[in-house]
Amino acid sequence: MTDVAEPARTSSIGQPLHRKEDARLVTGQTRWTDNLSAPGTLHMAVLRSPMAHAKIVNTDTSPALEQPGVIAAFTGTDLADELGTLPCAWPVTDDMVHPDHPPLATDEVRYVGDGVAVVVGRDRYAVADALEHIVVDYDPLPAVVDMERALTDEVLVHSDKGTNTAFVWPFSAGDIDDAFGSADVVVERRFIQQRLIPTAIEPRAVLVEPVAAAGEYTVYSATQVPHILRLMLALTTGISEAKLRVVAPDVGGGFGSKLNVYAEEVIALVLAKRLGRPIKWTESRSEGYQATIHGRDQIQDIAIAADRDGRIRGLKVDLKADMGAYLQLVTPGVPILGAFMFPAIYKMDAYDFRCTGVFTTKTPTDAYRGAGRPEATYAIERIMDELAAELGTDPMELRKRNWIRHEDFPFETIAGLTYDSGNYEAATERAMELFGWDDQRREQAERRDRGDHVQLGIGISTYTEMCGLAPSRVLGSLSYGAGGWEAASVRVTPTGKVEVVTGTSPHGQGHVTAWSQIAADALGVSFDDVEVLHGDTKIAPSGMDTYGSRSLVVGGIAVHKAAERVVEKAKRFAAHLLEASEEDIEFSDGRFTVRGSPEAATTIQDVALAVFAAHDYPEELEPDLSSNYVLDPENFSFPHGTHLCAVEVDTETGRATIRRYVCVDDVGKVINPQIVEGQVHGGVAQGIAQALYEEAVYDDDGNLTTGTLVDYYVPGAPDLPAFTTDRTETPATSNPLGVKGVGEAGTIASTPAVINAIIDAVRHLGVNDIRMPASPERVWRALREARPAHTQDDVSGLGEEAGGTSADGLTGDARQRGPSERGGQQ
Repeated sequence: MTDVAEPARTSSIGQPLHRKEDARLVTGQTRWTDNLSAPGTLHMAVLRSPMAHAKIVNTDTSPALEQPGVIAAFTGTDLADELGTLPCAWPVTDDMVHPDHPPLATDEVRYVGDGVAVVVGRDRYAVADALEHIVVDYDPLPAVVDMERALTDEVLVHSDKGTNTAFVWPFSAGDIDDAFGSADVVVERRFIQQRLIPTAIEPRAVLVEPVAAAGEYTVYSATQVPHILRLMLALTTGISEAKLRVVAPDVGGGFGSKLNVYAEEVIALVLAKRLGRPIKWTESRSEGYQATIHGRDQIQDIAIAADRDGRIRGLKVDLKADMGAYLQLVTPGVPILGAFMFPAIYKMDAYDFRCTGVFTTKTPTDAYRGAGRPEATYAIERIMDELAAELGTDPMELRKRNWIRHEDFPFETIAGLTYDSGNYEAATERAMELFGWDDQRREQAERRDRGDHVQLGIGISTYTEMCGLAPSRVLGSLSYGAGGWEAASVRVTPTGKVEVVTGTSPHGQGHVTAWSQIAADALGVSFDDVEVLHGDTKIAPSGMDTYGSRSLVVGGIAVHKAAERVVEKAKRFAAHLLEASEEDIEFSDGRFTVRGSPEAATTIQDVALAVFAAHDYPEELEPDLSSNYVLDPENFSFPHGTHLCAVEVDTETGRATIRRYVCVDDVGKVINPQIVEGQVHGGVAQGIAQALYEEAVYDDDGNLTTGTLVDYYVPGAPDLPAFTTDRTETPATSNPLGVKGVGEAGTIASTPAVINAIIDAVRHLGVNDIRMPASPERVWRALREARPAHTQDDVSGLGEEAGGTSADGLTGDARQRGPSERGGQQ
């Protein structure tokens, strides 16, 4: 005990403390899965189908077995009973079509990259070479890569199912017929969400180390979801969870692509069991582009109805979502998450949503940063600009006329969500100030008046999103196969240090730093005295892992709650040690004092040592200063913000250049501003990448023609502008720290801001949409398709064209109604 007053400790929360993780990362002292090895390790390589759709007539692996260093080779049929079928955890409807998904194809391949055989050997290069000696006799079948063609069922991806429709999921609220029937204006558009390929800096990898005599297996995997992976491996292979340990060592990014249970993880486990040797596999980049999930890939038919003064009456969404050839872990649920976000921050009377999941002969899709929410935000923010153009209204003023005001919170949206807090006005006002809104608009007008060939456009995105993927009861109502809870434990060691064990599994987010800040403040200890353990199901046996911007608002709050329990437990020990009533004990900055007798005090470190010694403690207590907490949140969290983008469009070449980008986000209380800045910068970069650069392209035969980094353009720092960032702060009311998610915010907001800016630059030239990515060629073609025949050489002379045109020949429709068309209503 001490009776000397100590200086007040500075709070860790809210401070831009340097990340604890970084020193190890930047000095190369990391443990990526591919860095790991075990005595006697064998390597495996997977032979993948070069055809999008074909029957497997025969597979001969014997020539591969004759190659140097090869130990074994197997076909899908050889391992079928052991491999089982890959899981899908989200059957979104009772009648969802759910085909078997063998880790290695047995009778038919359904996309380029589908595995058909596996070779095991002593050297990764030897097994890769041996693949070339396997002989597979294919009987080609027609490919189907277009969703609308697939829906005709002329070519069936799964012939035994009789349909390419995976599911139809409807949602409706309000009287949609009345909203559209009585509206003055209806605007309809078709938007295309192109297919994207996640490109984490670390490829996927897995190493399975067996203890054959005990029937135990340690699976090292570059995964976001070690706990979910352990459960699904147990269900798929029949190996007891108690015999499986899954470790996610250092993981170099994921963006949703490592939120899955992949064929290679199952194959490696089965081979380790069969051969009794460690099995290792690491994908190549081109292999990953074929066999790791893709993202987005939607056709969005959107209609919005409004009064003449701009008040939104109703919104219709008819969505077609490409599942690819199979349903991965949460494939069907991704577009359903977006269903709740199409109304965004706007008030309206009615909403109708319909999503059709479609099978095609392409790589399966699944969650990619934002998972349904970027797609929804893109559609609503684009259609708001289209509505503003039809009404002749400033797009920012239209948004202000319809959004939920700060005094309206908590607010129940037309989609059934309860937004707990927000202040869209404050974020927008700050963004407009930083952007120089009036000056940008003035320059835009001057360029138009001069007929400059480089036009200026201003894009807006005022967004919100649902983060946390919880609570569990809500997920259950959506037929999701798991809960949204998270687990944490906190222990104060005898030396006064703190050990935090979390069920979240970071792969670049900074959990070790942020969780240390949370625990340090709750316990009144130094930030440097906190250690955070994660990513190992033996150390952290309970958890639901990391995705959907859930880690802080669920996992971080669980850490806070567990630490509070430790303080309450320590308070009882302190009362005994200080010979005072527990009700008289006060705790602040790591010190317990007696109310009215501040000279009687002890620190939490002194209590921890006394508890360990156990010489003198209350009989009703156990000598332990640790606690667990499993948190199931009461609601999602809803960050929001305003992103503004200024783009210069060269009407002669089609080149679009971002010259200014401002984002003001509201993520509630901030634990570490430096981490938030990093998340926002990375997210905005990925959103810009979708708007301007990235697209996975298939030819009519189902071949991925952008299967390498040579063809699939991932932008680097030189391709991106400087970002001006700021924050407003509206604390969440659904958790004690007032925090909200931030990991996906930048991606969700930025894409429509960029495209709206490009369209704003050329709308007066007759263009109302350009399909993403808005490459120079697409912008150039859109301008020429919009140009009247008599002005083919004079873009600057173009006038406004009714209805407008878009790149790729897509047209929009807008109509204004008179009283007779509205049933005589005024």
